[in-house]
Amino acid sequence: MEHLLHLGRTLDELDPPHWPAPPADSTRLVRTVHRLRSVPLGELSPADLRTLITQRVALPLVLPLAVRLLLDEPLLEAYFYEGDLLLAAVGAPASAWALLPEPAACLRGVITALPDTALAELPRGAAADVIGFAGQAG
Repeated sequence: MEHLLHLGRTLDELDPPHWPAPPADSTRLVRTVHRLRSVPLGELSPADLRTLITQRVALPLVLPLAVRLLLDEPLLEAYFYEGDLLLAAVGAPASAWALLPEPAACLRGVITALPDTALAELPRGAAADVIGFAGQAG
């Protein structure tokens, strides 16, 4: 996976076109996503990755970064609750994961190694989403 990552570069550089500044009346979320596109990939926090994934921004670049973190800590709390980055990742469209077979396989391996008790502690319905992702053919 490392060869896919350009940690010193930004999404604006790697995922053209460059996004202009958001309109003055934009929501905080829109302003945040625009700002994150100018942050070097290596400086994105777990919360930043979660935001970009849930907003479907540059998924081929962002998902491998999330998987790197999830390999070490599958139930990492990015912002809201334990496992929120994992849930954001498994919630990404299948079309995005189809472009990333190696990171998808790695994430499936991490999920299948999780004890049932860890999945039971996820929010209602989330365990089914995680198990569903793990059961998809790679």
